[in-house]
Amino acid sequence: MPLFGKKDQNRRQNRDLSEEYINTCSVEDVYTIKDLLGTGAFSQVFLAQHKVDANRMVAIKCIDKRALKGKEDSLDNEIKVLRKLKHTNIVQLVETFEDKNKVYLVMELVMGGELFDRIVEKGSYTEKDASHLIRQILGAVDYMHSCGVVHRDLKPENLLYYSTDEDSKIMISDFGLSKMEESGVMATACGMHLLPIYLYE
Repeated sequence: MPLFGKKDQNRRQNRDLSEEYINTCSVEDVYTIKDLLGTGAFSQVFLAQHKVDANRMVAIKCIDKRALKGKEDSLDNEIKVLRKLKHTNIVQLVETFEDKNKVYLVMELVMGGELFDRIVEKGSYTEKDASHLIRQILGAVDYMHSCGVVHRDLKPENLLYYSTDEDSKIMISDFGLSKMEESGVMATACGMHLLPIYLYE
């Protein structure tokens, strides 16, 4: 099933994501949707359980197509980036589904909360704890760059703990602004609050 129902010939020539990555069956055929985990501007995230493997829990990001009108290429890019990245400190895309009204991104379940919230809760980090976190983040960033991917929105809110354990690993999430650039030269300024980052497209 073509993503967003698009059948443009040029998109096919450019290896349209839909033909490679979008499941044609219903997401409800594979997963039981459970609790609401969070909401965003264009989406809701739900806890879900695999119907065959009951021990397999995932997070499903449900994206309303109407809200994304005119921004379809951005979602195409996000899916393409997530499919390319396989790293222990990057939240993994498991699979994708599409129906008439929504696109569903089935993601690895990460339940430890945001780094930002832990910083607020703890008040401060020891140099040892901070260096352990930075080592994981930089390792994942180095891997992304080796794959020709730039995240462009790294901030504490997009760094999640895998579990609630004190020594949980950290995970990079939210690749909505990411970009693949094999040449290593970019020219789009992406400034985030408290992050004086200028990346080139």
